[in-house]
Amino acid sequence: MSLFKSIATFGGFTLISRMTGFVRDMVLANFLGAGMASDAFFVSFKLPNLFRSLFAEGAFTSAFVPLFSQKLVSEGKKKSMFFASQAVSILFFFLLIFVLAFEILMPYVVQVLAPGFAGDAGKIELATSLCRITFPFLLFISIVSFQAGILNSFEKFAAPATAPIILNLTMILSGFVFVPFMQTPAYGFAAAITLAGVLEIFWLKYALDKIDVKIKPYVHIKKIMEKDEIKTLFKRIAPGVVGAGIYQINMVVDTILVSLVGTGAISWLYYANRLQQLPLGVVGAAISVALLPILSKQLKAQNMAESKQTQDKAVEYAALLSIPAAVLMIVLARPMINVLFEHGKFTSADTIKTSYALMAYAVGLPCYVLVKALMPNFFARGDTVTPVKFSAVVFAVNFSFNLMLMLPFGHVGIASATTIAAFVSLFQYIYGLQKRGFWRFSKALGFKILKIMLASMVMGGFVIGAEYVLNALCGDYLKYHFLFKLAILGALGAWGLISFFGLAVALRILNLSELMKTFLKKARG
Repeated sequence: MSLFKSIATFGGFTLISRMTGFVRDMVLANFLGAGMASDAFFVSFKLPNLFRSLFAEGAFTSAFVPLFSQKLVSEGKKKSMFFASQAVSILFFFLLIFVLAFEILMPYVVQVLAPGFAGDAGKIELATSLCRITFPFLLFISIVSFQAGILNSFEKFAAPATAPIILNLTMILSGFVFVPFMQTPAYGFAAAITLAGVLEIFWLKYALDKIDVKIKPYVHIKKIMEKDEIKTLFKRIAPGVVGAGIYQINMVVDTILVSLVGTGAISWLYYANRLQQLPLGVVGAAISVALLPILSKQLKAQNMAESKQTQDKAVEYAALLSIPAAVLMIVLARPMINVLFEHGKFTSADTIKTSYALMAYAVGLPCYVLVKALMPNFFARGDTVTPVKFSAVVFAVNFSFNLMLMLPFGHVGIASATTIAAFVSLFQYIYGLQKRGFWRFSKALGFKILKIMLASMVMGGFVIGAEYVLNALCGDYLKYHFLFKLAILGALGAWGLISFFGLAVALRILNLSELMKTFLKKARG
């Protein structure tokens, strides 16, 4: 499967997932708003996801997928699955101990994670109860990520990309099934999170069964740990754990600091980050997930020219899809937040606060996506140490700017610090790959990205102009009915995309004849 097709498959289903995620967040905003209950809930939602990068998408998967993909090429399916079964047995054993320990220590964990909650009566207790309900999700979602890694290695991207839809739908349904019977809506949503983790495991098991992949758990953990291939896995995991640990410390520091800003700040950043996660999840994650097994196989087969071409394409796709998305988020921040979240307990003041955070996050969005496109180049070569060093620098930058910007700018300062750190991270990856001779940022690629930036900024100007004319004709359209606002927002977004496409063709960023040939070929095929 080509890189473009892999990205399109994973990204397409991820887009559907993100859209259901927006419906989920609209339901959350309606029931919870941006206050004490929502702050406590979002801490409980964030806690298992903090460690998810450590045990799932981060250190473990980044070390496991290249080894598994290379084993498929050199040793075949049977031996690869034996290795996978041993690996998941170890993952489950250590995660089970970790989750049980946290369940016992949860009151202390919450006090460390959100010290600002101590000023509100009952907030610490509510957050502790919610965290105990949601934390088993870490165990379930880590197994899901492991299953997804195997499927991706077989170039089966659809099922892993649809798995998050289960979480979104379960949480949406909980608003009607669990929430009405709970003391606070937050308990119903927390229960839905853990239930969704179990359902996702069964969904990906079904996908694995369809390609005749069986995972057999092993109980002799000590014997497994003595095997050379498992030792190699752990040697690669170790630096990744440190790197992911630095990232998680970064996230914890952000949570601690934003909890001190005041009630509602955690929620404002959550909703802003959710919008940023649409292009980051659809484009960034799709490129990263699709690129890792493809690069691993190309490097194993010593196809260096092909691997360089693959990396170039990944960076080009990342820039082409993320830069215009970032510009649209900046110019349409307030209407996006208003239409999606300003319902029920979510007020117009919450919209303004959240839109400022979204604009700050959006500036760094292309950097995040480009890093997602470059990071697999290290992991595919078995180099998990260098990303750790990069993470340490990013942590120091983010922490320093958090302290400098939090007091004068509050939650927007914390979002801005994240963006500054993203620029530093991108510079490190470009320089690091070039220094080691893994990949070089060519002049042709750089010139194409500059043209993408120019087209995106002109597009932003077109959208601002259209919105200005619209407001001059009918007043502030955000004061009208929801469906009218939604239609206007959709029209402005469509106008932006159409104008960008026209500019991209005019500037020869996109070749119209090649696009037509590709679509005609797919239509015939």
